[in-house]
Amino acid sequence: MPNAELLPQTAPFELEHREQLDRVLGAATPLQRAWLSGFLAGLDRAANPPTAEVAAPQKAVPLTILFASESGNSEALAHGAAKLAKKSGFKPRVIDFADLDIATLAKESALLVIAATWGEGEPPARAVRAYNELMSDAAPKLAGTRFSVLSLGDSAYVEFCGIGKALDARLEALGGQRVADRVDCDLDFDKPAADWTRAVLTALAPEQKEATNVVAVDFGRGGGEVSREPVSAEVIEHVNLNSSRSAKETVHLALQFDGPAPAYEPGDSLEVFAPNDTAVVTAVLVAAGLEGDEALAKTLHEERDITTLSLPTLDKYAAATGNADLRKLIDAGEAKAWIVDRQLVDLIEAFPAKIDAAQLIALTRPLPPRAYSIASSRREFEEEAHLLVSAVRYETHGRTRTGVASTHIADRLKVGGSLRVRVKPNKHFRLPQLATDIIMVGPGTGVAPFRAFVQERRATNASGRNWLFFGDRQFTHDFLYQLEWQDALGEGALNRIDLAFSRDTPEKVYVQHRIFEQRKDLVAWLDSGAHFYVCGDAKAMAKDVRAALVNAYADVKGLAADAAEAAVTTLEREKRYLQDVY
Repeated sequence: MPNAELLPQTAPFELEHREQLDRVLGAATPLQRAWLSGFLAGLDRAANPPTAEVAAPQKAVPLTILFASESGNSEALAHGAAKLAKKSGFKPRVIDFADLDIATLAKESALLVIAATWGEGEPPARAVRAYNELMSDAAPKLAGTRFSVLSLGDSAYVEFCGIGKALDARLEALGGQRVADRVDCDLDFDKPAADWTRAVLTALAPEQKEATNVVAVDFGRGGGEVSREPVSAEVIEHVNLNSSRSAKETVHLALQFDGPAPAYEPGDSLEVFAPNDTAVVTAVLVAAGLEGDEALAKTLHEERDITTLSLPTLDKYAAATGNADLRKLIDAGEAKAWIVDRQLVDLIEAFPAKIDAAQLIALTRPLPPRAYSIASSRREFEEEAHLLVSAVRYETHGRTRTGVASTHIADRLKVGGSLRVRVKPNKHFRLPQLATDIIMVGPGTGVAPFRAFVQERRATNASGRNWLFFGDRQFTHDFLYQLEWQDALGEGALNRIDLAFSRDTPEKVYVQHRIFEQRKDLVAWLDSGAHFYVCGDAKAMAKDVRAALVNAYADVKGLAADAAEAAVTTLEREKRYLQDVY
């Protein structure tokens, strides 16, 4: 009597193989079937090893993940860590430093901190208040808190990962127990961040007999519906907005895509993937004695950062070459000052030594993209994206320097050429509801996102008023998008504009001076619910603008200095004072 058919006809086997399996399984005992099931599962696991393995706590462990972010990388990593933690049996919550009440930290039993360093060793703008409170005498004791810190930075800056280092030391000083060493990440942070997250979650989980939960999480920088793959765009407009008599060169760049433009919103940026200048590549190769190596030249041109010079680079070069003079400079503690305004070629020329191609590549890091605020709204320009790029040119230590992306765009990119770009979302720099007033402060290229804001508000028939503060050097030569602003004023898309041209008067006038001059109306707008936006230079302008607004509150409302400061802090906590600074 034939065996009953166990496998359905839809099973993914040929008829002959189905019949053979039916015969074997039909005669198998329950024990044999159970053994076979486990054996097949083991084969499958061996063929497809897990991406990450973390022991799931037997009882959900509360976990707080605190992030300090300027460009969004720390925030994306925090949410990625929360995703892995949740799948591993933790109960995570993610908190922005901007929303942190530091008094609550004393209640945290497990704390992960992911913090970016901005500029020359400063916290991200939205994190300043909470960071200063944590560093003050008012900070709570953290005797019952286990913690670890992931630090993000850019080795192009002397104070590499300075904020993460400071937070790590501060949490320990407040009594916290470090469960895993701090990890300092450069621009290529994906892998070290993923490794740190897995290690910390394992350290925080209660002891298990064996790992019981296998999870795979993408720790990439992407998020949501925005593609993280660069796309190619064609240059359809390339216009210098400064006059021929200006000392500056600011390019309006219009890009068109083959198909729909990447999904972007006003406030987002485009990351530009630009190659190094061939002349800079040649100078590095000549200094290293490697001219003529075409494969190496191509790699340096397209893939490696050859303009950044950092302390780790000096250490690597000293170790690779054994240069006694360089080692003496490092050991004397003078390297930090020496690297200021110098690049890789300066190091090789100042401390000549024979190195090979592999050693030269090892001195560099991957060439990072440069981010520029998008200066257009898709509602108005559909499948285009516009950028506003100021060409960077300067001289230091007897050598002419140029910005990698900015001068590639200004000097070598022409109409009909192509550029690889990728959207960099900025959800913390978004327009408010249509009826809400907005105040925009954007001197120089900082005006780029506000061109997109005005276009978007016009296209959506927003009823809220729009007020722009713009500044540059000279009215005649440097008034970026002048005709567009005049048209916007005429049609009511822009309600007010205040201008500050620093070189047109004997005494320099900047946007912060115009802000204080218009303080009564400015405070009235803010008291009525307006949102205040700042874009541009972080070193001086953004700080001066904030100080001017504090002084405006003090003068208009008759407030003491601390009360005026509190008023602006309230705007920040209410997410009505928003910055996109660089």
